Amino acid sequence: MIKADIIHPQLLGTLALCGHKTQILIADGNYSFVTNSSKEATIVYLNLAPGMIASSVILAKVLKHINVEHASMMAWPQGFTNTIATEYQQLLPEGCPIDYLNREAFYHAAKSQKTLLVIASGEMRRFANLLLTVAPVSLAD
Repeated sequence: MIKADIIHPQLLGTLALCGHKTQILIADGNYSFVTNSSKEATIVYLNLAPGMIASSVILAKVLKHINVEHASMMAWPQGFTNTIATEYQQLLPEGCPIDYLNREAFYHAAKSQKTLLVIASGEMRRFANLLLTVAPVSLAD
C-alpha cells in the first residue's frame, strides 16, 4: 500500500511518465475530455458524481508530485465570476504564468500530443479546466 497524497494507481503511473514540457489537463465535469484532448492521452476518471472531486483538490495533490512552469485556463465571458481561477492562482507556484485562452485555442492546446494525462473531475463550476505544463525537477526538490 502506497502511503502518499495520491494512491490512484493509474494516476500515479501516468504522472511518473510526465517529463519536462508534458501537459496535464484537469477537466471539469462539463468538458468533453474524449473529443477535446489528445488521442494518445491517458484519461483518469475521478468523476464519480457531480461535485466530487473538486478540481482544486486534484490540483493540490498533483502539485505534490510535479513542478509546473506554465498553466492555461479557458477564458470566461465578461461579467462571469470565476471563483476557481482564484483558487488555482493560490495553489500554483508563485510567479507561474497563466494564459487565458479562448475556447477553440484551449481545445487546440489540450489536443496537442504534449498532453499525456487528462484527469476527469466532478467539478461542476464552469470554466474550471486547467492545462498544466510540467517543469523540470530542480536541485532543491
